[in-house]
Amino acid sequence: MTRPTKDEYFMQMADLAATRSTCLRRKVGAIIVLDDQIVATGYNGAPRKVAHCKYPDQTDDEHRVCIRMLLNIRSGTRHELCRGLHAEQNCIIQAARHGIKIKGGVLYCNFKPCIICTKMIINAGLKEVVYKEDYADDMVDYMVKESSITYRRFTK
Repeated sequence: MTRPTKDEYFMQMADLAATRSTCLRRKVGAIIVLDDQIVATGYNGAPRKVAHCKYPDQTDDEHRVCIRMLLNIRSGTRHELCRGLHAEQNCIIQAARHGIKIKGGVLYCNFKPCIICTKMIINAGLKEVVYKEDYADDMVDYMVKESSITYRRFTK
């Protein structure tokens, strides 16, 4: 077995974080790396101590229906209509909860961040985003062009 590159290793860790996702539509994981060290992780899902989503045809009281599925909302639109936080948001929040500096760091994510996460990434002072899969949110490219942040698609 060959030793993975840093990009491969960090992307594998983002993929591993995604396995904790409670989202029914897309499993997303993210990590923030500073000075070649992982300082925060995140995955998408409902906030702490809030019920996870369920499929619209389920009937238990321990979960809440996925409103995006119920209303057939297209991916990359109407981000406010979701119970969950995005992996990138949870990653930034985790660092803040623990007082961990992320300015100048790199975010690895298995999907390209949406426009809301992109604005948070810019204001958090991250310098680069490395992502594996595209995400349908055209506004991201415009915002990235105006900022000093670099978005780079991961390739093996």
